[in-house]
Formats: sequence, structure tokens, C-alpha cells
Amino acid sequence: MTTAYAPQLASSTLDSDSRIAATPAVSGGPRAVLRFEGALMLVAATAAYARLDVGWKLFAALFLLPDLSMLGYLLGRRVGAAAYNVGHSYIGPALLAAVALQAGRAALLPVALIWFAHIGFDRMLGYGLKYGSAFGATHLGALGRRAA
Repeated sequence: MTTAYAPQLASSTLDSDSRIAATPAVSGGPRAVLRFEGALMLVAATAAYARLDVGWKLFAALFLLPDLSMLGYLLGRRVGAAAYNVGHSYIGPALLAAVALQAGRAALLPVALIWFAHIGFDRMLGYGLKYGSAFGATHLGALGRRAA
């Protein structure tokens, strides 16, 4: 039994557009709230980084580092989505910040804040966590020309 809020999983034989269309995603007001939360994370993490006074070269050098997780797509959609989600979940930078604060590893805190800022930037732009069905299928909706 299929309901409107729980669509069937897309078949691997469907084309990319069909897989994306069959993927559940948040929409409307909740989507706007999640994107606004991303903007707030970007601002808060960047402001906290500025207070550390460690210089902006490190920020510039590491800001796009989480996007290397997209290399997982070279091994297929499912591996790519899993790798991307590891690099773009708040869990990683939260654990890194906790280690920095609890273990006295102050050098890790700027890295965690840059990572938080990157994820916030992506979420603000609508790049959500990926589903394994297609590259453009995210929890914040479809990416690219299919996005509404």
C-alpha cells in the first residue's frame, strides 16, 4: 500500500529525471526554514571563526574541502551519496568541535567552524543531503534545472 507521503522506491532502470521525481523531499515553508537555518549557520560559524583571529587564508583554503566528498560518485550513486552525506552532515564538524574543546586541541576548532560554514552555505543554496537514487535528488528537493 502506497500513500501520498511515502512514495515507492525508484527502480534502478528509471532515468535520472524519474528517480529524482520519485524521491521524497521537503517543500514549501519547511524548505524555506531549512535554507534559512543554513544561512544562519554560515553567519554564526563565520562570526565565531573571525573571533578566533586565526586569519582568513585558512578559511579560504579549507572552505570547499568538504566538496571532495563528491569524488565518491566515481564509485556509483549510492557510494557517492553516502560519501557526500558524511562530508555534508553537521555530525562531523560537531564531533570535531567537541574533540577540540574537550581534548584541548584548539587547532581543530577553526577547521570545525569552516566545515560548519560550508554546510550552512550549501544548505542556504538548497544543496541538501543526497539520496542514492540520483545525484540531483536531495532532502531539500531536486537540484539543477528540475528544481522548482
